[in-house]
Amino acid sequence: MPAHALNRSGGISAGWLLVLAFLATAAPLSTDLYLPGFPRVQQEFAATASGVQLTLTGFLLGMAVGQLVFGSLSDRFGRLRPLLVGNVGAIASSVVAAIAPSLEVLVAGRLFQGLCGAAGIVIARAIIVDLTKGHETARTMSLMMTVGGVAPVLAPSIGALLEGPIGWRGIMWVLALVFALMMLSVSTVFRETLPPEARGKHSLAGGFAQLFRVPRYLGFAALFATTFAVMMAYISASSFVYQNVMGFSAVAYGVLFGANAVGLITSGYVSSRLVRRFGAQAMIGVAVPVLLAASIAILAVSLLPGPRWVLAIPIWVAVTSVGFVMGNSSALALGEVRHVSGSGSALLGASQFVFGAVVSPLPGLAGEDSAVPMALVMTAAAAAAAVLVAVLRRHRD
Repeated sequence: MPAHALNRSGGISAGWLLVLAFLATAAPLSTDLYLPGFPRVQQEFAATASGVQLTLTGFLLGMAVGQLVFGSLSDRFGRLRPLLVGNVGAIASSVVAAIAPSLEVLVAGRLFQGLCGAAGIVIARAIIVDLTKGHETARTMSLMMTVGGVAPVLAPSIGALLEGPIGWRGIMWVLALVFALMMLSVSTVFRETLPPEARGKHSLAGGFAQLFRVPRYLGFAALFATTFAVMMAYISASSFVYQNVMGFSAVAYGVLFGANAVGLITSGYVSSRLVRRFGAQAMIGVAVPVLLAASIAILAVSLLPGPRWVLAIPIWVAVTSVGFVMGNSSALALGEVRHVSGSGSALLGASQFVFGAVVSPLPGLAGEDSAVPMALVMTAAAAAAAVLVAVLRRHRD
């Protein structure tokens, strides 16, 4: 184990933690920085809106598949080499996207950008499992998500500022620079954390087959995915719910969305401070019922007569409670499969993106003037999470 990876108290050092959090920003930076450029892409290539949307769909698909590939590779060949290969591929695909002569080439570039960019996200979680155990794993996962959570808050505003002067092609060059900085950070700070004797000799599929023999891993992974589904239901519907349903201006929406993000980041930090005292599973056992109660409150306010601005209160509670679940559930899941933690991290991340892709369109099924679909999806996902918590508590080792 690299000596400089840990601090005196046995936790991951600040330098390693910052680089791990930086790797976790690959997805939000690659999506949120680029979204303001959609109109220019459509105009330049004379494309349809759905055609431009394929550049985002391709990236998300690549991100899901890439986590499966690089997670399994990291179990077999160590963490550092697949991570550096992924960074090189992400830089190259960003350059391809930046100089794309057609929409088809841009979609392909974004697909491989997601595929290779996924290496940082999935391997970062595996490195944490290599270096920590028990409550320290949950604490570090929460801290990484807290530090990395700043990116989704700032990226949309930065992307909007950049799109005007440099356009969407300039943003792709910025992403190439970001991935280059990631590679430089990894090369400078990291050392291999998975010794040769701990590397699996199984095939890529064999690592995933082992995961399905560990019921508690599957339970915590499902809990992670269903909780993320609650978040995606809120995120995908937030713009029209705050503006069309609650009547807030675009500026007020931005402020309230930011307040929710601050609540999520703060709860992740608080979770990292409390987990040593109370334990990850105990904290989840409190947070998930709060998440369910808040989701039910959103549904009740959406259905009953009364001022709609009240929705902002239970939404904040729901989003904030998610911060106590995501880091802890991922740590508990990966703690069950330390022997194939790369594959475990891969399946965890892939399920996150699959659930997000399935859930995102559902809140808009009833149009832009109702919060009921969003509330129904949030309540259903939170109820599934509550059932999983009850089952996991009953079958605790």
